[in-house]
Amino acid sequence: MSDKLATAAAAVAGLVAAVRDDQLDQATPCAEFRVRDLLNHLIQVVHNFQALARREDVDWSPGPDRLTGDWRTAFAAEADRLVEAWADPAALEGVSPGMGLPQRTVGQMVLGDLVVHGWDLARGTGQEYRVDPSLVPALREFLDGMVETGRKMGAFGDPVDCPPDAGEFAELLAVTGRDPAWTRA
Repeated sequence: MSDKLATAAAAVAGLVAAVRDDQLDQATPCAEFRVRDLLNHLIQVVHNFQALARREDVDWSPGPDRLTGDWRTAFAAEADRLVEAWADPAALEGVSPGMGLPQRTVGQMVLGDLVVHGWDLARGTGQEYRVDPSLVPALREFLDGMVETGRKMGAFGDPVDCPPDAGEFAELLAVTGRDPAWTRA
């Protein structure tokens, strides 16, 4: 788990580092998120999932704009701390008190958040994003088991049609309600 999380976190940190200030108001494949909103969400994700690894309570309510100071470098540091938190084998044991889910499931959630929102950020900012193919099968298996719950919670949209030859990652995106062919207008 920690190797996969490290791979995903490093990829997203690279994307975040390359976001220009003039891109913050651009659209993303997540209809409810502009680039700024998505970055704020990603910062919240890397921070809150560190606490969840330690079985601490977290607050998911929207907070103030987190894009202050050197937020790009701060994101990379928080992403490193996230990987460290989930590298502890104890982080994967038991049940999350705040979420009522197995800790292993919570760890898969953050991996999915980073991989899928990494694609959202790349598309919204016109960056190249190559997902490590080793991440896709485990994420697909996880999503297949959680997607209906995610839809009920508003985390995922309805599935999108995807050509059979589009590839495994495109199929994964389509399951989450994202159009793998989405581009900025």
